[in-house]
Amino acid sequence: MKHLVVVGNGMVGQRFVEALRSRDSAGQWRVTVLAEEGRAAYDRVRLSAFFDGVTAEELSVHTPDDGVDLRLGEPVVRVDRDRRVAVTGGGEYPYDALVFATGSYPFVPPVDGADLTGVFVYRTLDDLEAIRDFAKGKRTGAVIGGGLLGLEAANALRLLGLSTHVVEFAPRLMPVQVDEAGGAMLRRYVEDLDVKVHTGTATTAIRPRQDGLGRQAGTSASTVHGLVLSDGSWIQADLVVVAAGVRPRDDVARDAGVAVGERGGILVDASCQTSDDRIWAIGECAAVDGRCYGLVAPGYAMAEVVADRLLGGPATFPGADLSTKLKLLGVDVASFGDAHGTTEGCLDVTFTDPATRVYAKLVLSDDAQTLLGGVLVGDASAYPTLRASVGGALPGPPLALLAPASEGGTGAGIDALPGTAQVCSCNAVTKDQIIGAIHEGYTDVPAIKACTRAGTSCGSCVPMLKQLLSVAGVQLSKALCEHFDHSRQELFEIVQVRGIRTFSQLVTEHGRGRGCDICKPAVASILASLGNGYVLDGEQASLQDTNDHFLANIQRDGTYSVVPRIPGGEITPEKLIVIGEVARDFNLYTKITGGQRIDLFGARVEQLPQIWRRLVDAGFESGHAYGKALRTIKSCVGSTWCRYGVQDSVGLAVALELRYRGLRAPHKIKSAVSGCARECAEARSKDFGIIATDNGWNLYVGGNGGFRPRHADLFASDLSTDDLVTYIDRFLMFYIRTADRLQRTAAWIEAMDGGLDHLRAVIVDDSLGLCAELDAAMARHVDLYEDEWRATIEDPERLRRFASFVNAPDTPDPSISFDVERGQPVPALGERRPVALGLPTIGVRP
Repeated sequence: MKHLVVVGNGMVGQRFVEALRSRDSAGQWRVTVLAEEGRAAYDRVRLSAFFDGVTAEELSVHTPDDGVDLRLGEPVVRVDRDRRVAVTGGGEYPYDALVFATGSYPFVPPVDGADLTGVFVYRTLDDLEAIRDFAKGKRTGAVIGGGLLGLEAANALRLLGLSTHVVEFAPRLMPVQVDEAGGAMLRRYVEDLDVKVHTGTATTAIRPRQDGLGRQAGTSASTVHGLVLSDGSWIQADLVVVAAGVRPRDDVARDAGVAVGERGGILVDASCQTSDDRIWAIGECAAVDGRCYGLVAPGYAMAEVVADRLLGGPATFPGADLSTKLKLLGVDVASFGDAHGTTEGCLDVTFTDPATRVYAKLVLSDDAQTLLGGVLVGDASAYPTLRASVGGALPGPPLALLAPASEGGTGAGIDALPGTAQVCSCNAVTKDQIIGAIHEGYTDVPAIKACTRAGTSCGSCVPMLKQLLSVAGVQLSKALCEHFDHSRQELFEIVQVRGIRTFSQLVTEHGRGRGCDICKPAVASILASLGNGYVLDGEQASLQDTNDHFLANIQRDGTYSVVPRIPGGEITPEKLIVIGEVARDFNLYTKITGGQRIDLFGARVEQLPQIWRRLVDAGFESGHAYGKALRTIKSCVGSTWCRYGVQDSVGLAVALELRYRGLRAPHKIKSAVSGCARECAEARSKDFGIIATDNGWNLYVGGNGGFRPRHADLFASDLSTDDLVTYIDRFLMFYIRTADRLQRTAAWIEAMDGGLDHLRAVIVDDSLGLCAELDAAMARHVDLYEDEWRATIEDPERLRRFASFVNAPDTPDPSISFDVERGQPVPALGERRPVALGLPTIGVRP
């Protein structure tokens, strides 16, 4: 068996290993991968998703393989070509063939101060984690570089709460991808997000703080204070990210005597073989005919070529598709083919709409029959079809292809594409391959992704996958369940318009059967959100899920939790004393939550009314921990106490929580208010979050914690309190009206056609003419709110349901028992193993 050494474990290196292993059925090669980073391969294309809450594990593209010896944190420092050995700090690895997949490194301009504390590059997950950690407590950031990576870095700083500047030497943003007009349109979008853009100027120096306060603890290093620009201007910055481009990582190959290009990169031929016939190079470090490619698709193509060649095949590099589609700072930007019109005799067809901020350009052959390339800014919906049409006949009249539907555009028809057209350029998947997968039974987007790899890299072709499913006649059902052919949104509208008050009426008139555990709670939520009275009266009681049946969350041992509302986390000493007394008298486990409430666990069903009677008498209300409703609005202490606070975060949090208490929704809703950009309340991990500014409030929407955390997106900046409340009112009511069953706000916005831009148009610009209805719906909720537990304890008939045994209502459930841990009651569920940290044991159950 021959030994292969792969130097590098990025996306391209990982793809190469997978391609070789899948084809090497005879087991010709034993593979060792030597990686510089301490992490296995991850998705660098989606690297910025880290700041949207996507975890390192979710970004991983590594597939464990017993036949691959992966050595993390063991970079190759030297290759001895005579002995055919790769040398690392940990040893030597003989090879029969070696593949360089070392990628590239960030270029840092040679300016004074580039080594200051607080100056970062934007290349690896470690870089991003360092930026995130350093940004805490900072106010202003600057990015050197206004290209693709620079704008992603700018968005990251903005999401971290920093006022952000972008400095670009070229006269426009993204000079490689877009033309002058496209750059001007992009700049308008970026500056609307309060990112300050400086083009046509360079950074001449990065200056440290001079007052001694900027020294990093335990070191003599000074922290960054700002940038000096070539036009003489000064930008104050607490943090700087250098995103000025990349250079091929060819140092080890160069030192080994392997031929490299004049401008860098390991020279390879069409088979990706270097000047040494035992050594190959793929990805950003490779220069095919002297040219390096900084995109993942050419790297993947090289990986496939070398995998084929090592097994005796004839594959050659097919050339590179340099098309890109991105969403930068919420703006769609795309370029494809000959975007800058360098082909001799070519023609440009452009469409510009300043009102909707859409710019589009097609580059055509001199006879206007062949599509050569194009640029799209603001609306890139036609990109998948246009990119796939490059080099072929236009799939429609040029202006009809470019103009949005609202301007009379017809869009680019997918039917016009030949079967050989690439739908997914990252993975070289054609239309015929996708249609074939659909015919084989892969009838949804996840299945097509798994079968063909289409849509698994940059994701820009996913809309076309959906179109191809539709063209193939696949109907994706929108039915809520087997009892209704309607979606939750359609049922909401039916209930609202028809004035339906019961599930029985709805299922009789618009459904079938008796309902199920899917549709009953969903309809119960719709009825409650439309103000249909006490949730446990009449037929509504039978619709509720387990928790709502007793207005409390059931726990693992059959007991329930009691969670009184503590708006904004603010509570008087008298109320704290009442909670303590209740917990003591009913022997309840007590815990302060991350949402600034106090949870009481271990209450039996028959105890719930007694507990809540005391809490209601003390002025507490239901915290709705059991419902798909507003849970908490967390706050920091804000300007009232904190020396950094710029607004009264507690006052706003209390007012909002009291306004939205009891609001039933498709899923639970959480919020927070931070009094400054330091973000102590963690507002951007909530469904809607508010961060104070010197001029008002920034509103963020669509975040959540939980199994797949996600940062919220900036919706509007520097709002007055009145405008803030109006936008939140409409956001919540539009969500309640249109979201699917059990769909969090983050997923709702991601699935929305037009995403955040469409949501902003609905709520701010009233594009659908709904704002008056949404405002009235929230006003109705505020007027009709009634605390469910007060309503329960004041009605003897309603209290009858709170009994463990109907024939013996005062008898406790004998199956419930408790042990004691750390001085508190816990469920007695068998032998428990206390956590051992080598610390003294305190209050551990005997």
